[in-house]
Amino acid sequence: MRLTHDIAAPAGMIWASNFFELSVAVAIAVFGTDSPVVLATTVGVLVEVPTMLLLVRIANRTKHRFPA
Repeated sequence: MRLTHDIAAPAGMIWASNFFELSVAVAIAVFGTDSPVVLATTVGVLVEVPTMLLLVRIANRTKHRFPA
């Protein structure tokens, strides 16, 4: 089954994004709020926004590869 661009691109980005939020919750639960691990995990979430914007740009440039 092939998906159209307007379904496949956002679905892939949402799927990838969910792991960032989950990693913050797990880091806080396992290591506590004062841990450097939590800080590193939070910085990862801050990197998520520019990464997602880059992925949107890539998805828009590859739109022609998806069925209409």
